[in-house]
Amino acid sequence: MSIKGYDVSSYQSSTYSTKDVDFVIVKATEGTSYINPKMTAQAAHARRHGLVVGFYHFLRPGDMRTQARYFVEQCTSRHGDPLWADWEDPRVSCADKDRFLAEVKLLRGSTHKVGLYCNTDYWLNRDTTSNAGDALWIAQYNGQPGKPSIRHPWLIHQYTNKPIDTNIARFASRSALRAWATGTTETEDTMPSREEIARAVLETDGIVDAPWATNDNTTWQLKSVITHIGEQVHAARTQLAAQDATIDKLADAVGQVGSFDPEALKQEIREAIESVTVRLQTETADA
Repeated sequence: MSIKGYDVSSYQSSTYSTKDVDFVIVKATEGTSYINPKMTAQAAHARRHGLVVGFYHFLRPGDMRTQARYFVEQCTSRHGDPLWADWEDPRVSCADKDRFLAEVKLLRGSTHKVGLYCNTDYWLNRDTTSNAGDALWIAQYNGQPGKPSIRHPWLIHQYTNKPIDTNIARFASRSALRAWATGTTETEDTMPSREEIARAVLETDGIVDAPWATNDNTTWQLKSVITHIGEQVHAARTQLAAQDATIDKLADAVGQVGSFDPEALKQEIREAIESVTVRLQTETADA
């Protein structure tokens, strides 16, 4: 009853292997002056492969509320992505850790799970409150995945760092982890969100230059996009109908004053217009 995942930072590639893993936790920030330059690419890589994504902040000495705000403002998280405090610096106290968790919970607790990462030494010998927020992510490289030597309930066990930090999470499936993270049920989790639908269906493809297909904007709705396309199609059909009527009138008038076959002339004019239209479309595409 467990699934495997990685945690990555700037030391890892932005195109790490996603084979046989279900989640990735990406380093976002550290202190109040560092942002992982690969954060956005590493998270996007995991999302493209359908993995559950989380983010963590490496705690440094200083004002914990300021660090919490820095983390949530700089992190490229989406609703439902778990957020973690990485407690490894010996200059950061248990009280500091608790203040950070409380502030992140205040800022993002309604839309995110907020948990704590630390090793067994910190949990057993430095922690005095047993406060891990919504979940404990424990590190112990003991060669026993899923069996850290603590009694406190834990959610994730980081059991090795070779060749990459690797973790076991106490969930039966990826969808179960996602359901916990988002506060939904596994059945609900199978349904894509509005944002996921927008990104998948309405992604800018370079073919249609639409006003709503810029700057990764997903605030517009499917109905408005379909209406926009329908209006364009209707306008084009109206223009073609008017063109046909003009051709008919022109050909009839010419046929009455000269030795021309009106029907043949109509066809000849239409073919000429189509030729010009195709040429204009090609030239526009080349430009």
